[in-house]
Amino acid sequence: MQTPVLIKMGDLMTDEEFFTFCQLNDTLDFERDSERNIIFMSPTGSSTGNTTSTILGELYFWNKQSNLGYCFDSSTGFLMPNDAVRSPDAAWIQKERWDGLTNEQKEKFAPLCPDFVVEVRSKTDSLTYLQDKMNEYLANGCQLGWLIDRLEKKAYIYRPTKEVEIIATFELALYGENVLPNFVFELKWIQ
Repeated sequence: MQTPVLIKMGDLMTDEEFFTFCQLNDTLDFERDSERNIIFMSPTGSSTGNTTSTILGELYFWNKQSNLGYCFDSSTGFLMPNDAVRSPDAAWIQKERWDGLTNEQKEKFAPLCPDFVVEVRSKTDSLTYLQDKMNEYLANGCQLGWLIDRLEKKAYIYRPTKEVEIIATFELALYGENVLPNFVFELKWIQ
């Protein structure tokens, strides 16, 4: 397993310049860590993409019924309170928080951490790297996070101020709890 390629940048790019850099290089995927280093993300394999699409599809369907917020895919960047720019595989934001942003903020990297995030581990992802990322989401205000490990057939549930819960089988379901009321994702849907 590997961690993504990281280029140390320091303070060489403002938020605006990093956004422009990403737009000019729109065939590549980047994130930025809290130290403002640029992280080159590689495309996922087809199975990982299928898993991510399945989760996002179910999240979208639930959200369409509940009308409680907005869904985002992995091409969306969020400017976190710690200065990182992250692109979770799937994300959801409460309607009130999203509607509180200006149109300009919505067109760039929205300056907030999603309420709910999902990261799906692919064959090339380091589990430790993704676990660190999940903890970063929590530290920046995320209320619920799922790390789906297709390789080990485990799911990790992240909640603020609680220990990580490990679901050691794909025979069970994950729940949206009080963040996504009545949302249920059956892990057996993962190929």
